[in-house]
Amino acid sequence: MAKDTLRTRLLMTGVFLGAVLALSLSVAFSWGGAAAGGGKVEESPEAKAAFHAAAGSCLNWTQPDAGDIKIVPCEQPHLYEVTGVVNIADKYPAGTPAPTVDQWRDIAMTKCTDGASKYLGKQLDPYGRFTISALRPGTSEWADGDRDMRCVLQWAAPGGALQPITGNVAKQSESAVWDPGTCLALVDKSVGNPVNCAQPHAYEIVATVDLKSHFADGYPSQEDQAKWLDTECNRDVQGYAGGVNLADQKLILTWDLREQESWDAGSTLVNCKVGAKLPDNSGLAPVTGSIKQQAQDAPPAQGGSQAPAPGGG
Repeated sequence: MAKDTLRTRLLMTGVFLGAVLALSLSVAFSWGGAAAGGGKVEESPEAKAAFHAAAGSCLNWTQPDAGDIKIVPCEQPHLYEVTGVVNIADKYPAGTPAPTVDQWRDIAMTKCTDGASKYLGKQLDPYGRFTISALRPGTSEWADGDRDMRCVLQWAAPGGALQPITGNVAKQSESAVWDPGTCLALVDKSVGNPVNCAQPHAYEIVATVDLKSHFADGYPSQEDQAKWLDTECNRDVQGYAGGVNLADQKLILTWDLREQESWDAGSTLVNCKVGAKLPDNSGLAPVTGSIKQQAQDAPPAQGGSQAPAPGGG
């Protein structure tokens, strides 16, 4: 008799860090049936417990096929935090075919979004760091009548790679920001997953700034955000890599802007970042190496003037 196995399926609706329009990416796991990629991963007791985890549980795995998925303390790095369990038997009674991959994605977004906000005790930023995903019944469980879907929160990079979360999501900022020094890959003229800055990349993060430190009275228009960030990010890039001449390197300094919905959810942090445009302005051009190294390699500045101190929060 064949043993149940684990299977992963990637369901993408698209993400783009820092874009005015940011969609969400959903990764849905199922267990039972044949494993993706042709291999088979025997279901361990730890995996079985993970696929039946209660709300508040945190899950982690390291193997590409998620064969070592298990429940871990939320204080440890993890990839999923379970926000609730949803039963869909009212729409899919016994004997009905399982939803398609696209239908599972839609079900997860419809059924899990409100529950995530209730679980967090605050609004889920629709443009934020954390996005909705789900654990769904596998083929054999579905055939046996299991209709429970576990809603989870995840942090996915623009290229889809899941990033480790440490601590409960409710205690963290939902702002879609990266630590200064992070470089994000270039994929099809746009932004991908974090990479070593020695590799070709789209952006290098040079600072994180809190808009609320300047706009304390309420949400600022994106025009006002841009005006302030123009000064703040130019100051911060010199604090990050003083001595670098971005124009000489054919680099541009840019920044994120926040939507009203993000501000209302408490997402007031933004990144200042450095990249390059293609000559025809059709997208981003590859940049190789950190601007910190470029600043070190640059000839000494004339006149002995010092770069201004970094600003922001």
